[in-house]
Amino acid sequence: MLTETVLEDARWQDAGLDSLAETAARAVLDHLGLDPEAFEIAVLGCDDSRIAELNTEFRDKPVPTNVLSWPSEERGADAAGDAPELPEAEGGPFATELGDIAISLDTCLREAHDLGKPVSDHVTHLLVHGTLHLLGYDHVRDADATLMEALETEILGKLGVADPYSQD
Repeated sequence: MLTETVLEDARWQDAGLDSLAETAARAVLDHLGLDPEAFEIAVLGCDDSRIAELNTEFRDKPVPTNVLSWPSEERGADAAGDAPELPEAEGGPFATELGDIAISLDTCLREAHDLGKPVSDHVTHLLVHGTLHLLGYDHVRDADATLMEALETEILGKLGVADPYSQD
């Protein structure tokens, strides 16, 4: 399996995080022409308290957030709007680690409700978003955000999830 999921919040079991994470991560790698069997991603399903701790520790932002990601190595593109250089599988008996993702159920539930979207669709979007971050995509610069959001929309469309950036 591409994803290894750890559930710190048991409510994620009912939300189907294992399946959502695997589906979202595979969709990203497939879309980008990468073999999902050659890579590995660790996914932590947690609550707002835990993700606030992580956000404080790693980003100096003492508040909950929806998703965080930690790539195993820096892969970002130098020029704004360019795609990052994608990783190559190391080969051998072990999968190449892409990094870690943490996602908070509390924030996902709140945001999905506020957006009027199914929780599974919102979580899938955030997992696609986090996986793209592991591959070096970002949204700090406008041109990078345009590229990343277009990819998210294409990948989610293939999964039957509506464009999260649409105003409809």
